[in-house]
Amino acid sequence: MPSPSRRTVLATGSALGGTLLATGLPAQASAADHGSAPSDPYAPSTSSDPWRTVLDDADLVWEQMPKTWYEGPYLGNGFLGSGIYAEPGRETEAVRFNIQHSEVQDHRPQFGSLFGLARLPIGHFTLEPVGAITGLDWRLGLRDAELTGTLTTDRGTLTIRALIHTTRSVLAVEVTPSKGERDFRWVFHPADAISPRAAFKPVPPGYTGNPPAAIEQHDGVSAAVQPLLSGGQHVTAWRERSLGSRRTLYVDVAHSYPKSTALRRALATVRTTALLPYDALAVTHRAWWHAFYRKSFLSLPDARIQRFYWIQLYKTASAARRDAPAMATSGPWLEPTPWPATWWNLNVQLEYWLIHGSNHLELDAVTRSLSEFRDHLKAEMAPAYRSDSLGIPRTTDASLVNGGATDPVLGYGVGIPGQDPPTPEVGNLTWALHNVWLSYRHTMDKSILRDVLFPLLRKAVNYYLHFLEPGADGKLHLPATFSPEYGGNSRDCNYDLMLLTWGCRTLLDSAELLGIKDELAPRWREVLAKRAAYPTDTNGFMIGADIPFAKSHRHYSHLLAVYPLYELTGDTPDEKALIEKSLAHWVGFEGALQGYTFTGAASMSALLGKGEDALSYLGQLMTRFIQPNTMYKESGPVIETPLSAAQSVHDMICQSWGDVIRVFPALPAAWADLTVHDFRTQGAFLLSAVRKGGRTRWVRLVSEAGAPCVVRHGIAGAIEVRDGRGRPLRFTDLGDRAVQVALRKGESALITAKGERPDLRIAPVEPNEEAPRWGLPATP
Repeated sequence: MPSPSRRTVLATGSALGGTLLATGLPAQASAADHGSAPSDPYAPSTSSDPWRTVLDDADLVWEQMPKTWYEGPYLGNGFLGSGIYAEPGRETEAVRFNIQHSEVQDHRPQFGSLFGLARLPIGHFTLEPVGAITGLDWRLGLRDAELTGTLTTDRGTLTIRALIHTTRSVLAVEVTPSKGERDFRWVFHPADAISPRAAFKPVPPGYTGNPPAAIEQHDGVSAAVQPLLSGGQHVTAWRERSLGSRRTLYVDVAHSYPKSTALRRALATVRTTALLPYDALAVTHRAWWHAFYRKSFLSLPDARIQRFYWIQLYKTASAARRDAPAMATSGPWLEPTPWPATWWNLNVQLEYWLIHGSNHLELDAVTRSLSEFRDHLKAEMAPAYRSDSLGIPRTTDASLVNGGATDPVLGYGVGIPGQDPPTPEVGNLTWALHNVWLSYRHTMDKSILRDVLFPLLRKAVNYYLHFLEPGADGKLHLPATFSPEYGGNSRDCNYDLMLLTWGCRTLLDSAELLGIKDELAPRWREVLAKRAAYPTDTNGFMIGADIPFAKSHRHYSHLLAVYPLYELTGDTPDEKALIEKSLAHWVGFEGALQGYTFTGAASMSALLGKGEDALSYLGQLMTRFIQPNTMYKESGPVIETPLSAAQSVHDMICQSWGDVIRVFPALPAAWADLTVHDFRTQGAFLLSAVRKGGRTRWVRLVSEAGAPCVVRHGIAGAIEVRDGRGRPLRFTDLGDRAVQVALRKGESALITAKGERPDLRIAPVEPNEEAPRWGLPATP
């Protein structure tokens, strides 16, 4: 299927997006400085829209029938989710539309997070044509977040449009049949309400599945009412309405605990929504998505990776909302899995990294969840530590409850350093709070710092302080803890030492910013001055003092100080050599490596400025692990790895750790042309920049918070810095193609080569070569 041209250009100030780029012309001011877009004499026609161009180019297509979740289209809104593929065993007879919901779970904590608090499968609809399915032509349109196309049978055709409405949380599927397919039908198949882990692991004593769902009729609305043994229920309600030859199915899911109010809510939602024809429902849905994408822009010459990147933004907005549960291992698309819970020793952290640079903090459920359920984090601690410590288990339900499990069949508790069981995996909360810190740094919103990060991090670090003891060497040491997911406990585990170091440093910085004189500050300083050195050997970083890194291992838990904490960045030759040696040793063991191994390696390579290596690692990820629809699997479905790959792309394009914004720090030679717009950096800056022919042509920063602005722009030779009106700005040249500019809140700076007035319009770049679309095109 041919791709649309990517030569489309959008000038700044177009009414199409509301995003505006400074022109740098003396007579004009940027909208960021003055609140509205001036008329732009260089603006092309409204048909030239770079967002539409890149999004249409990234659409997934199916010209072969998808047979699994890893191949098919998927729709979602953070709560309701549907994966679409052939009904197993009936590939020519029916198409499955899964119905799953991120809030639907069990409530029996005595059986742990993986059984008693597990996410529960709901069921699926089958679209059953009259004839045998002979072909299909589907497109998942990213821009509108809709599945459209035709299903062909030996009796005719079914033209389909489907969406999950972004705010109404209703699946709507409109089907227009040809004459021979007028009698097609929808059938709902309730799933057994039992933990999906039961298909992979022995169930705990006394555990049984919930009773079967009952199908009921309520004045034209059907409902599958699923009672729960713990109390409460979840309900799937649906109605089909006809408008001429078009028939539209409306589906809603509601969950309630401990009361049984879900039925009333689900029926009301379906009755109200079914009054709207599909076209009317689609208007508000599409408007939300169009506005969502326009918050940032990225185009690069690798067509396969560019399409992949925009699909990850679609996937994230389909799986995440601030008020939705933090993403479980498979997001809202629950499939058979041994991991029907939320995982906090890597998965959640990686799932949300890309929201910062892509300027989508509206999706940040991590900050909201940790704040809202902080009392549950206290309850997960052993009683002796609840008064002053917090932790998060490896696995929890949507409200961060684990159930106090000590058996890994049931779930994984926080544990106590030096003891086992339960496995002492104590760093997970500190790592999750690093995500909260990123949200603060990218917005400079002090309420995040004051109300969430500081109080929670203080207690997470305090848990470590109970166990730090001086050794014969005068250093502070930790008893044995666990490094995800290596196996075995070790004293001075790097996972914990690295997180403890970051935590103490962040607490001291935060207390200073907030004007807090904390009684624990001397202890935090002591930890930074006296804690044991990170254990290393001839191969680089060890797992801990007792365990060398000596076998294939997918997780980079022993390397967190390098990435994502940026505590060690290769500033000295010895430090750089240590990072390089550790990275090579880690990825040099084949056997247990998985997809996120390669995203981590790509980001670490980007830290070192090695763009070719970063691209090579992403290439291995794409070739070995990413599935046709950009999903990912190990022994079950998980979604963190593709999302973290988008962050690896971010790390190649912009890094802003250490109060320095680095523009294009690790680009491979093949990415000679690149455009980025409204990329959000630490310090709450919006970055726009263009690279052409291997040369950075201009860089623009808009300050949202008035934070100090240091930028390594990468422009060779003498430069000019101008404000939104084109007037010269004073700057301090720091050397190494870096400058410091004083910007107040709302002001902007445009950096160009001296005497140059480059074209400042945002446009997609040309691809280096053709590439197949994601999905299942006729030609792979």
